[in-house]
Amino acid sequence: MPVLTKKERMQIPRQPMPEQAPLERNKNFLEVNLGFTEELARMEAQRCLQCPKPVCVEGCPVGVQIRDFIKLVGEGDFLGAAAIIKEDNALPAVCGRVCPQEEQCEARCVMSAKHDAVAIGRLERFVSDYEREKIGIRTPQVKPKTGKKVAIVGSGPAGLSCAGDLIQLGHDVTVFEALHEIGGVLIYGIPEFRLPKNIVKAEVDALKTLGVEFQTNAVIGLTDTIDELFENGYHAVFIAVGAGLPYFMNIPGENFNGVYSANEFLTRVNLMKAYKFPEYDTPVFDCKNKNVAIFGGGNTAMDAVRTAKRLGAKNAYIMYRRSEKEMPARLEEVHHAKQEGVEFVFLTNPLEFLGDENGWLRGVKVQKMELGEPDASGRRRPVPIPNSEYRTDLDMAVVAIGNGSNPIIQKTTPDISYNKWGNILVDEATMKTSKQGVFAGGDIVSGGATVILAMGAGRTAAKAINNYLTNSEAR
Repeated sequence: MPVLTKKERMQIPRQPMPEQAPLERNKNFLEVNLGFTEELARMEAQRCLQCPKPVCVEGCPVGVQIRDFIKLVGEGDFLGAAAIIKEDNALPAVCGRVCPQEEQCEARCVMSAKHDAVAIGRLERFVSDYEREKIGIRTPQVKPKTGKKVAIVGSGPAGLSCAGDLIQLGHDVTVFEALHEIGGVLIYGIPEFRLPKNIVKAEVDALKTLGVEFQTNAVIGLTDTIDELFENGYHAVFIAVGAGLPYFMNIPGENFNGVYSANEFLTRVNLMKAYKFPEYDTPVFDCKNKNVAIFGGGNTAMDAVRTAKRLGAKNAYIMYRRSEKEMPARLEEVHHAKQEGVEFVFLTNPLEFLGDENGWLRGVKVQKMELGEPDASGRRRPVPIPNSEYRTDLDMAVVAIGNGSNPIIQKTTPDISYNKWGNILVDEATMKTSKQGVFAGGDIVSGGATVILAMGAGRTAAKAINNYLTNSEAR
């Protein structure tokens, strides 16, 4: 491609993402976004102004050298671009698909002041997919063995990121996963149509090639305690168990058949492949021609409602007690949901689930709301409108209002400090806990957050763990 002036670069529009047609994809679990072609990727890369001080990097929790990799994309050196990304990001194909770039790196892009930001996430996805499809995922050089062993509890984004850094530094790394498959929320939480599981498996296989050992069906806190890991010869432990305890709304009727937590609903469909029942053993509620409502406004709620639509729901609702402006879900996920036929019912708060004499859900009593003054989150607080209650017929409901910390490790390791919500307290600069040799990061520390923030915590912990293992003064 010819060398363009800054003015010419700024005149190039943001390239559209090829995707499945809405009324086709809402009936299948194939990936919605199809990915850039080589031509689209190079054209999008030409929009990057190659700023002398790339402030976009400041918005990336793992510090990917964004300007440098995009320059190589523009030159057609896609493998070189992939290598630059992987210097800082162990899961680029994952992050390119599910990270909220619009709130992070792309929010800092200089182009966003007057134009659309450079599509950094889409370019990251493109080059990582290109590498995997053309030559397979390349693995970096590993330093000589140190003789030190690290146990990582949890195989989600924080655990995988930490494992990738530590294995390259020469430490022996074992990742303990409570479930029967590796990937944490990447496997059980995010649907196939947003993050194909073969992508996660390929990234995990690359870590295995580097030498990371994975043990599944290992519920640390029960099968072994943290103290027993040290007794078994590990020199440091990184706790990255996520936030997997679902919150409920504590309203009457939540025990009716047909009321799910988002965790159970998505785990059945994503991890246990319930959408292929009876080919796979685990069933899920039969949504065909049924009325389904999801309560919540985040990405998990979008995943659940779009899944219900694919399972055949006649009416798939998002019921959210604030307005659309306050929804924390990614704009792309909301846009895709609307395209696929999801109905949004805003400023509506559930009061009671209604059931029949056999214990099955039949409806929900709700109340209309209006927005008052902002609360602690900065969003305007929903206030009930008197005498505005009404009933909506439902066959299934999914509660997607967030998750808390699983108490298993807390119960068996009381000498780690926790806050009142059960999150582990750490030194944010090092991710050290109050217990010597134990570090923690990801959602178990921060509460529910993003994949890339969890990965950033994993990288911070890996650096501190390496310092702890190799520098006696750090202990």
